[in-house]
Amino acid sequence: MTETTIPLLPCRTSLIEAAVAFYTALGFETTYLQKSPYAYAVVQRGSIELQLYGMKDYDPASSHSGCYVLTDDVDGLHTAFRAGLKAAYGRIPARGLPRIGPLKDMSYGVRQFLMTDPTGNTIRIGQPISEDPNHRPAPKETFARALHMADLFADSKQDLSGAAKIIDRVLGLTDEHPTPVQKLRLLVLRGDIAQRMGDAERAAELLEEAAAVSLGAGERDAAADALSRLTDLRS
Repeated sequence: MTETTIPLLPCRTSLIEAAVAFYTALGFETTYLQKSPYAYAVVQRGSIELQLYGMKDYDPASSHSGCYVLTDDVDGLHTAFRAGLKAAYGRIPARGLPRIGPLKDMSYGVRQFLMTDPTGNTIRIGQPISEDPNHRPAPKETFARALHMADLFADSKQDLSGAAKIIDRVLGLTDEHPTPVQKLRLLVLRGDIAQRMGDAERAAELLEEAAAVSLGAGERDAAADALSRLTDLRS
């Protein structure tokens, strides 16, 4: 026997065409689109199939809907999706709706990124990088631990205010100091969170500070994901 699971994702009725356009930009084919008697759409890219159903009063801003897609080439999909979105929107949408997030190595053995469509559905795309799916123990070092916990709060738990508090606390320390790579990553994540929370002025300050962090050649390699995200957030 062969079974297939197909996610059914809610969509504000008036935004179903915008959602379809978003997935089209990502390389999905629209295999079904119905506008009446109710809105419904099916999009597919290879073995990934998503079905969207319309709800008249659905609020994208409060959506918690989504699904997880496992792949064996997360970096390739991230690059392809960013290129498709830039071609469709004239920029890579890093904040608001829709948006695409950065690549991150998570503590549960997956390298992943998140993208959110115009109607608030968050699709997580991940690739296992470890045979152990359990959470790694939180680091003991102050700034590594803060990054570990803030990443979990912001992406896995989607508790933005909780993540912001973690970062603000360690950035305010005077008796300990992060490495340049840690400082950059903390500032970029905090700036990302500020943008997602609608605080554009604070986000600009944080990202400006992040851009001023001096990195050596080896440090730039270690911070490649954060530097890429910084470029997106400042564009």
